[in-house]
Amino acid sequence: MSPTVSVVIPAYEAERFVVEAIETARAQLPPPDEIVVVDDGSVDDTRVVAERARVVVEVHPLNRGKGAAIRSGIARASTLGAAYAILLDADGQHNPDEIPRFVENAHRSGADMVVGNRLADSANMPWLRKATNHVTSAVVSLLAGRRVPDSQNGYRLIRLALFGTFALTTSRYEIESEMIIRAGRAGGRITSVPVETIYGGEKSFINPLLDTWRFLRMVARSMFW
Repeated sequence: MSPTVSVVIPAYEAERFVVEAIETARAQLPPPDEIVVVDDGSVDDTRVVAERARVVVEVHPLNRGKGAAIRSGIARASTLGAAYAILLDADGQHNPDEIPRFVENAHRSGADMVVGNRLADSANMPWLRKATNHVTSAVVSLLAGRRVPDSQNGYRLIRLALFGTFALTTSRYEIESEMIIRAGRAGGRITSVPVETIYGGEKSFINPLLDTWRFLRMVARSMFW
């Protein structure tokens, strides 16, 4: 029997966090749903602890970026026959207990993509990140033709059948915007669900200047999609 949902966890230097993410997500998934961890060139024991947790593990020998890890995870989830994939960060910023909220929304609304929305209760979000998020979400919503209040939130559910109709091309954090734009352009229905804002001891790998440049380059290229 094929899984209904595959949880895809891109992971880089995440040995401290990934097992908790796996086990909490597993508690929300009825069998035979699967979890796929993509170790994106970690030099710590991310792969080892993920394999011990008995999940599907994809390994990039070298670090290729979050976008590349997401693309690998989506491809692997598609081979498992799942209808949906849920993208979940490995570092604890996403609460796996909220997975049923995404699945219920997709079933009820018929959505092809359900994006988490932290801005409904953003008191814990740094003000600069909040301001940047409002601007980028406005741009992405315009390009996608769909209103998405928190376009930079990586916590999301996608219908794999829709995402099999186009190719994702970016390899870093801009993939989160690319996914929304391409899904909207493909006629997909996109909805949002409120999620918790969590910031703890995780290390951010975002480079503000370089990743802003990558976002702007992706926006320019999207004019020709």
